Amino acid sequence: MFNFWKKKKEETTDFEIKKDNFQNKNENGIQSGENSSLSDDLENKENKNQSAPFSFLKNALAKTSDTLIKGVVGLVSSKDELDEFTLQDIEDALIKADLGIDLSLEIVENIKKNKVPPSALKSHLKAYFEEMLSYAGSSNLSYADNLLNIYFVVGVNGAGKTTFIGKLAHKLKQEGKKVLLCAGDTFRAAAEEQLDIWSKRANVDIVREDGAESAAVVYKSIEKAKNENYNVLIIDTAGRLQNKFNLIEELKKVKSVIDKKAPDANFESLLVLDANLGQNGLSQAKVFKEAVEITGAVLTKLDGSSKGGVIFSVAKEYQIPVKMVGLGEGIQDLKEFIPKDFIEAIF
Repeated sequence: MFNFWKKKKEETTDFEIKKDNFQNKNENGIQSGENSSLSDDLENKENKNQSAPFSFLKNALAKTSDTLIKGVVGLVSSKDELDEFTLQDIEDALIKADLGIDLSLEIVENIKKNKVPPSALKSHLKAYFEEMLSYAGSSNLSYADNLLNIYFVVGVNGAGKTTFIGKLAHKLKQEGKKVLLCAGDTFRAAAEEQLDIWSKRANVDIVREDGAESAAVVYKSIEKAKNENYNVLIIDTAGRLQNKFNLIEELKKVKSVIDKKAPDANFESLLVLDANLGQNGLSQAKVFKEAVEITGAVLTKLDGSSKGGVIFSVAKEYQIPVKMVGLGEGIQDLKEFIPKDFIEAIF
């Protein structure tokens, strides 16, 4: 029914962070969060997804559902057939939902080709979107029990990259993993400081060397991770998109260090995108793909966005599977992306 490309390969809003008194840094630049506890607001925050996971997901995606599904299906509720004017309205609604012009045109052409009646439009779109996501590859975040797992996190400043790293570290720590953070964005003191604070909140260790070259900090982090048997190393990176050439060269240099120092590691490169930017943020993928092969995307701030349709554009245009989504401000609100659940929630 659907003609897709050939398959090539198998958040959240930063909430206010207080500095407290996290100042313990040894002469090697390695800081420990093992004896720190989560701040009271995080310890006492109820995990809303525990009791009713699907209703939580559906509520979080309500704006996307209203724009993408209700906004389209509502156009044909009183129609007996889909004429050219209605098809144009559908195309406009899909573009408004941030699927992009090319993908919106493709969907409308598919509807015309299959002569989909108004009564079947919803089920047709559901099947179309399900198949589209399946062609982007696995949405599972790769993890290997007997290897060092390195998550190389890229994204522009302001996308929610540091917050994602902190929440991922917390999630993995809760699962019993030994986690190390690498403050690889050495060009912004604020980035290093934020990541430092997140390490205390998540109760994990961090390697931080203010003012050092990013590649040197990554090198030291890998050494520590291997020597002390960490399960996971999460690397923060610079996101200065205004200086595209320098950014790409720096990321390539860091990736080269990883390849040489940890060639056997289980490696994922994750692109963090702000869901509120929709198609405007999607163009960032082109820049980062020049520096490193992106294995997965993370959409932050999805709960407050009506532009969640960008998930389909990520899958279609770049064949990048979405692996995690930010659905709230709480430390528990970073969720694994399950395509079937996402489709059910928006429909």
